[in-house]
Amino acid sequence: MTEKPEKIDKPENTPPLPPITDRQSWQARLDELAVREKAHTREGDKLAAERRRLPMVEVDPSIPVLGAKGPVRLRDVFEGRRMLTVYYAMWHDDRSSKDQCEGCTFFTAEVRELSYLHSRDVTYAIFSQGPYEQSRAYHDFLGWDVPWYSARDSAEQLLAGRFFGMRVSYLRRGDRVFETYWTTGRGVERAAPSYAILDETAYGRQETWEDSPEGWPREFGVTGEQFRVGGRPTAQWVQLTAGKPEPF
Repeated sequence: MTEKPEKIDKPENTPPLPPITDRQSWQARLDELAVREKAHTREGDKLAAERRRLPMVEVDPSIPVLGAKGPVRLRDVFEGRRMLTVYYAMWHDDRSSKDQCEGCTFFTAEVRELSYLHSRDVTYAIFSQGPYEQSRAYHDFLGWDVPWYSARDSAEQLLAGRFFGMRVSYLRRGDRVFETYWTTGRGVERAAPSYAILDETAYGRQETWEDSPEGWPREFGVTGEQFRVGGRPTAQWVQLTAGKPEPF
């Protein structure tokens, strides 16, 4: 069994602490920050309202993707619901599971409980760039239960000049399908609660780009390292330490 690398907090690597103050002074600073946080939230609400007012573009509802039972039309991926959100996951051919896309592994692992989306008439699915059988083995290895498809053979039609590593929202009206929104890069972070939680902690994401006080830990780069531990996608360690064999 592969052993997970241990992170040892050596005294010489202990980062500095934030200033220590009394509770009243601390709460006063929090109250000041809360004013800006509320403004940020309201601005986010305005952006969401603009998304709801965007026009849309029609797409071919018969574009096929490959699922567990064979080819499935795009309109059938909705599973009878009105809306569909798809994360397009990258895939590296001829590489082991250890070397698959760490970022797409992270963002896929972050979305697990789908019942709330379903209650709003939204289906969530993953379209993998890889072949179905192998990429599905990766899905099963990681213990995911999100609907999984291979879009390998229809990528050109679905991407329309874009690339894997994006999230797309669709709307269905009868047999017609429309694309209403898409985002990539840091836009996909909205589906990653781990980042939102880290942003509330004292040391943040601990990534090299962050504006943090001098001496704050910044051990994670932003070219994939932030999603890996011990040379492999971080989410894999849960399965490996439980004794699960690698899929390929």
